[in-house]
Amino acid sequence: QVQLVESGGGSVQAGGSLRLSCAVFGYTDGSGCMGWFRLAPGKEREGVAGIDYNGITTYADSVKGRFAISKDNAKNTLYLQLNSLAPEDTAMYYCAFRWSGWWSWDYKAWDYWGQGTQVTVSS
Repeated sequence: QVQLVESGGGSVQAGGSLRLSCAVFGYTDGSGCMGWFRLAPGKEREGVAGIDYNGITTYADSVKGRFAISKDNAKNTLYLQLNSLAPEDTAMYYCAFRWSGWWSWDYKAWDYWGQGTQVTVSS
């Protein structure tokens, strides 16, 4: 059983930065894929960024150049650095894990989810 625990959300003004963390429990062999999704009011859950078992990263067009995903295998922790935040980035951000090593934009393809951490950006 894999457990994911996010932290690091908060409220910032437009242009600000945050770093989200996702502590991973029950998975240490590096064979899966991890990613971040977000859910904003009135919108569908959307993929934000992912890192596959080869370390290859994927980003949504809306966050390219502003967000950066990384992982620390020694600490079993996934990160998402959020820079140049805009009000449209306001959402609940979820860490996700899937046993398949490849990224998927389909949130239904993911096996485990964290509880989410709220990011609010004011203009």
